[in-house]
Amino acid sequence: MEALLALDQQLFLYLNNLGSRTWDVFWVFVTEKETSYPLYAFLLFLCYKKFGWKGLGTIVVTVALMITSTDQLSNFFKDTIMRPRPCNEAMIMQGRFLAKRCGDFGFFSGHAVSSFAVVFLIGNLLKNKVRYIFTFLLMWGSVVSYSRIYVGVHYPSDIIVGALVGALIGTLFFKLNVWCRQKLGLVNPH
Repeated sequence: MEALLALDQQLFLYLNNLGSRTWDVFWVFVTEKETSYPLYAFLLFLCYKKFGWKGLGTIVVTVALMITSTDQLSNFFKDTIMRPRPCNEAMIMQGRFLAKRCGDFGFFSGHAVSSFAVVFLIGNLLKNKVRYIFTFLLMWGSVVSYSRIYVGVHYPSDIIVGALVGALIGTLFFKLNVWCRQKLGLVNPH
């Protein structure tokens, strides 16, 4: 385990130190949650176009439950495992710290779990309607997640585990949404 943690720290320092002042403004912008709001609005519009008002209603409820779940799960693991963020470890912060704040604990990334949950829920809902939506959302989720390393608040393992957990949660909530829409008679079960 010690060797894995050391490798994680070395990979963090390598990736974090790839940054340059030229790109700092971009990555700080990307890492802010509010930056994704226009994308979320557009995705909701696409869901409305595909599923109508009732279907959109089930999606909004599903997304709200899913994001609440990802936030609570991430906070539970952070408070249980209590792994310090790289920005709180003096020996590690030979890197660059650009975030507005540095929370206490970081395993696993709330940004990664939430982003990838959205990717797998909305990506699966729209993949037959909007060409390349799943690929686009995977790239978006990866960029948002990587931004957390760039600004100095998460180790690569925080991101990887968060993305995997998010993919699982997003897939489960996708199945839940399909089931709910079937029970409400909003989708053909076959």
